[in-house]
Amino acid sequence: MLDGLHQEHINMARLLDVLREKLFAIRSEKPVRYHLLRDVLSYLSEASDRQHHPKEDVIYDYYLKYRCQDPDMPTQLLEEHQRLIIAGAELRELVEMILMDAVIPLDQMAAKLEQFIVLQQRHLDYEEKEVFPLLRQSLTEDDWRHIEQSWHNSGAEDPLFGHQVAERYRDLFERLRHNHD
Repeated sequence: MLDGLHQEHINMARLLDVLREKLFAIRSEKPVRYHLLRDVLSYLSEASDRQHHPKEDVIYDYYLKYRCQDPDMPTQLLEEHQRLIIAGAELRELVEMILMDAVIPLDQMAAKLEQFIVLQQRHLDYEEKEVFPLLRQSLTEDDWRHIEQSWHNSGAEDPLFGHQVAERYRDLFERLRHNHD
């Protein structure tokens, strides 16, 4: 299970690279394809907020309930997931306003985008360096079987990195495949 989540982190890191490129373009006052930016944020909301993070939450909740030895263990993971949902929604709203020809100061857009990138990167680093190793070390094979039984997997395939790319993400897929704009 953690290997699948790790692969999803790799995919998210690729999208963060696209966001960093967009941030650089905004700061350099170069043209930005805001439709592509919207697609990245839409995917992160759809795949991360609605599928990836809930899977992590199931595992982490199990760990906190059955294996955590520290009664003061913070709920940092759950709090970060909520912060990412809020930051992503705010950024998506700003991008949608730009796409509807609203005048948004570039420095405001750049600040929101940078805030989101930093928050997302710190979150991925925290999970990869702290949470996942702790879970690998602490949870037994029996624990993983129990977690799998409580898994609320809709069976939905990843709309960007799955076998079939959803129509709404074809442009983003091509961008990732060819690594150019």
